[in-house]
Amino acid sequence: MLPWDHELAGELHHETIESELLRGNPLGDPHVRPLWVYTPPGYESDDRRYPAIYVIQGYTGHIGMWANRTPFRQPFIETADAVFARGEAPGCILVYVDAWTAYGGSQFVDSAGTGAYHSYLCNEVVPWVDAHFRTIAAPASRGISGKSSGGFGAMITPMLRPDLFGALATHAGDALYEYSYLNEFAKTVRALRDYDHDILKWWADFRGRTPFTKEHDQLLVLTLGCAAAFSPDPDGTPRLPVDPRSGELIPELWERWLAWDPIRMIDRYADALRSQRAIWIDAGTRDEWFLDLGAEAFRQGLARIGVPDERVHFELFPAAHGGIDYRYPQATAWLAHRLER
Repeated sequence: MLPWDHELAGELHHETIESELLRGNPLGDPHVRPLWVYTPPGYESDDRRYPAIYVIQGYTGHIGMWANRTPFRQPFIETADAVFARGEAPGCILVYVDAWTAYGGSQFVDSAGTGAYHSYLCNEVVPWVDAHFRTIAAPASRGISGKSSGGFGAMITPMLRPDLFGALATHAGDALYEYSYLNEFAKTVRALRDYDHDILKWWADFRGRTPFTKEHDQLLVLTLGCAAAFSPDPDGTPRLPVDPRSGELIPELWERWLAWDPIRMIDRYADALRSQRAIWIDAGTRDEWFLDLGAEAFRQGLARIGVPDERVHFELFPAAHGGIDYRYPQATAWLAHRLER
């Protein structure tokens, strides 16, 4: 595998979107955001309209990382392009969305702690893309895909907005919180002993030095960001759902997290899930956050509410949480064949 840039058969458009919903957000993050839009081979030479797949990232991921090149692998921009260039799937527009925050991510929800990122995606990005590119502006022709926190966003967004999204792909998406988060809270409490049991003291330290130079930085930035998304005070201050000294759960705050667990959302949004044309679910069997169990629970939940088996692709494969980017073009091709044209 040659380590240099590969010329695309399609075209990647580097766009910018000005968000009114993110203007004045709680963290002072930019309201003008990059937006990358990929158009497939043939787009420039015809006047057809195309389905669109929105691509969102995991925690601490940002839009520029889609171009990262690792040894012996191509970035997803190129592997997705190859799916269309080789004729393995009919052409689709791919939309790479930026939802970065100062904490490293937004979880793609509206929150007093971070900002209106769900509304930004649904009410600003989607209409902007439809206005500037030849999309088929209908839920049956619009999907969303992501990994980890992005996989979580890909699960919940069609539940909340089936009027916009009619297909999804989730790779090791955050789910079944009693397994994916509870153990992380215990580690967090231990780590905060060095910061007087105060995660905001750690945050001040983190921001004043080179990031990720201490053992627990990755853990604490994830915990802080999720607390800002799921359990902030009305003024936006993140609140951990556990006692920062003993680790005991704070029931009213933990319930706010559980309300965002995709597994617990299934029955509340059963009609929305039954309306989906295609649902791809996968995860590695050695996932460090037990998201393979979350994937199993999501698949079982879909069966329980009556989503037809032929609309669902479910697969577990030998892997941990990282290094599964080779799965993304497989899901893209699968969705591309099932979106309405």
